[in-house]
Amino acid sequence: MELRHLRYFVAVADEKNFTRAAERLNIAQPPLSRQIQQLEEELGVVLIEKGSRPLRLTEAGKFFHAHAQELLDKAADLKAMTQRVGKIDRKFAIGFVASTLYGLLPEIVRRFRERYQTLDISFHELATIEQMQALKDGRIDVGFGRLKIEDPAIRRIVLREEALIVALPVGHRLSKNEGPIRLSDVAQEALLVYPKQPRPSFADQVLAIFRERMLFPQKVIEVRELQIAIGLVGAGQGVAIVPKSLQGMVRTDVVYRSLDDPGAVSPITFNVRQMDRTPELSNMLDVIYEIYDELGISHVKHVL
Repeated sequence: MELRHLRYFVAVADEKNFTRAAERLNIAQPPLSRQIQQLEEELGVVLIEKGSRPLRLTEAGKFFHAHAQELLDKAADLKAMTQRVGKIDRKFAIGFVASTLYGLLPEIVRRFRERYQTLDISFHELATIEQMQALKDGRIDVGFGRLKIEDPAIRRIVLREEALIVALPVGHRLSKNEGPIRLSDVAQEALLVYPKQPRPSFADQVLAIFRERMLFPQKVIEVRELQIAIGLVGAGQGVAIVPKSLQGMVRTDVVYRSLDDPGAVSPITFNVRQMDRTPELSNMLDVIYEIYDELGISHVKHVL
């Protein structure tokens, strides 16, 4: 059994059709069918139910599919990491969600860059779900996200849980209260959530917080990105739930208030390839925890 057999079978299982799988693999259908048949003969089990339309996997096929995909992901990781280790000019690509720029990420990268000046660092704004694929493709080396997405090819470290606050237009009735605001009061307002795509996203995280408390916002307005949401808040079109660090985005038409719900938090996650143990990642974690310790931010230290 070779890696190509795994790739062929995964393509057929994903597409649920030999013709589409052959097009995806850029090969003819008859050779693809023969490869799958040879794979079944080698394993001594039937992987695909004969004559099923659309194509269905047997129980053995479902098991093999899950583990074949995991092996392919690990092979891709191994290739990407070996290529990185072999390069003389070290490159380090960071993926991030926009909201982390208003928190500690700039200071983390500044300090990291000062210590490792020979490293060529690049930045890529990506939603958390996009970071997962970018890591698998080798386009980034680490991603700072907001969602706890499970993926066997990705290792996710929760750096800390950040409190959420509400952004309100200046002069809004809720802004007149200096104390924490109740989520039930926020639910009476038009709620601006972001990003609209791709999903799942921070928007789903915010809406889930309301659902878990049996609260349903009067109106939900989905917008493309964080900056648009805050701009519309300033224009009086609604309110928005945002990470506490966004208070760093100073505007004359927006005020921020805390929420009275300690469970209204958003994680900041450090996402890397499951097998990646390159020193740059450990060094960056060391810088992060050093800053957290200096600022007295509660966290649990992890090692790669």
